Amino acid sequence: MDTRTHPARTRVAAVQAQLRQMDLDGFFMPSADPHLSEYLPERWQARQWLTGFTGSAGYVALTLDACAVFADSRYWEQAERELSGSGIELVKLEKNSPDGAIDWLLAHLPRGARLGADAAVLALAQAAQLSAACLRAGLQWTPGADPLEAAWPGRPGLPLQPVYEHLPPQATEPRSERLRQVREALGKAGATHHLVSSLDDLAWLLNLRGSDVDYNPVFVAHLLLDAQRATLFVGEGQIDAALSARLAQDGVRLAPYGALSEALAALPAEVCVWLDPRRCTLGLRQALPAGCKVHEAINPSTLAKSRKTALEAAQVREAMAEDGAAMCAFYADFEARLQRGERLSELDVDTLLSAERAKRPGFVGLSFSTIAGWMANGALPHYRALPEAFSFIDGEGLLLIDSGGQYLGGTTDITRVWAIGRPTPQQCADYTRVLKGTLALSRTVFPRGTLSPMLDAIARAPLWEGGLDYGHGTGHGVGYFMNVHEGPQSISKAIPDAHMAMEPGMITSIEPGLYRPGQWGVRIENLVLNVEQPTPEGGRFGAMLAFETLTLCPIDTDPIDRALMRPDEIAWLNAYHATVRERLLPKVQGAARDWLLRRTEPI
Repeated sequence: MDTRTHPARTRVAAVQAQLRQMDLDGFFMPSADPHLSEYLPERWQARQWLTGFTGSAGYVALTLDACAVFADSRYWEQAERELSGSGIELVKLEKNSPDGAIDWLLAHLPRGARLGADAAVLALAQAAQLSAACLRAGLQWTPGADPLEAAWPGRPGLPLQPVYEHLPPQATEPRSERLRQVREALGKAGATHHLVSSLDDLAWLLNLRGSDVDYNPVFVAHLLLDAQRATLFVGEGQIDAALSARLAQDGVRLAPYGALSEALAALPAEVCVWLDPRRCTLGLRQALPAGCKVHEAINPSTLAKSRKTALEAAQVREAMAEDGAAMCAFYADFEARLQRGERLSELDVDTLLSAERAKRPGFVGLSFSTIAGWMANGALPHYRALPEAFSFIDGEGLLLIDSGGQYLGGTTDITRVWAIGRPTPQQCADYTRVLKGTLALSRTVFPRGTLSPMLDAIARAPLWEGGLDYGHGTGHGVGYFMNVHEGPQSISKAIPDAHMAMEPGMITSIEPGLYRPGQWGVRIENLVLNVEQPTPEGGRFGAMLAFETLTLCPIDTDPIDRALMRPDEIAWLNAYHATVRERLLPKVQGAARDWLLRRTEPI
């Protein structure tokens, strides 16, 4: 294809024309919305519209004559395919960080050039980083308006799906209590107001849910609260009169979504506003009065919601059992279809598995788009089968399935790899090393307050022994009927900060992997709960934590290379399967029951 007529090339040219009108020489574009969400409503999927790259993370940098996409190793193959013929450069990053895009812009812009960004979607922390880089390089840093607003014809509007209440028994704490906790934190910090723009914090704080963002039960809004009142800036008609009245009883009034900047500008100069620099945009910071004090710190709700209560943990355990029962029903049906000679595709996996989840009590929707990767597709960590590009499950090999559900009582995320036919010795070795990584971290006991990135190497060690590794993190925090990716904890190679301390009640994934491009991929994932662990020393050296494995689904034992497994590892796996059998038997029958019994036999 002639890159001059490629759809992405013409869109890039339209944006570059806008940059000239705005007197800008370069532009930095994160994958973000005004709430700094991971999954973006269509209105803010600017990178995808501009370049055609559909990965869930990445950056774009433009000058007046060049454009580049920056993506980490999870997306390299996908980005190469989707950018092919566009004339857009792919810059491969070792980690998902804006550093590479900033360096590229500094190298492509002369001293004195003007660099812009859309302040409405730029995190304060990133804005500070860009400002400092421009100062060092002699560039003029001029964040402001969004050039896509004029260059993007037919740009989608705001999502306006109905907002609903998360109710007991799954909602285990009234919003009045959560608002009280946050106000108490404000008082201790000397702040008079708190601005909440992150959608998961806002939904947790008010016990509200929505469907403005795919897979995440949240809604697009901002919240501004002080010691007595709170104002929810939300789309017109999203909250009905009855819910509005209940919110009013707790001191929460409604205002139009677009009225926030004006409300911030009208605050008295003597106020002190608490905002999270990683979860608040530069545009909102600029809207505050010039003399206003700002307290920059992590949102208190982020820390509070990461620590599930005992009542919430009980609800999650029940959601995990329902999810496990759905998995059993799916796998039993899937294997039976293969044995009957049906030709199934990766798309069928998604359809059949989603249908089984939909039958379970409390199910609301998927927690992310199902990843069903057969053989080489399984080597793409964020692969997604599409009607125009998918594979049939033909022959023998490894099938990777990463999926999850949103239930009123919890959020699930599970990855299993299944051997179809007889796996090769190399496939078995790869599978077993990944399994050993999952087991090693699952069995770890560690001091309370351990910074979560410090645990990352434990899952990698069995792979490192074979000279192997993987490019993504080992684990992410998970919300409570909320976003499948939540912080502050992250078991990864991230540079630790104090907020990543592991505390009781946190739910985190454990998901080491191994990917052989063009051949197959392996990832085995469970969700775990931080629980207090008694020690022989009786706490003399401080409280200890252990992981309770929440996910309930058999792990395929067919591809295990027994020679690589230690007796204690086999004992843990057998004990896990005994628990899975005990917890799921009351919830399955027929073929699903038979499948569960067969797949949980001890080895």
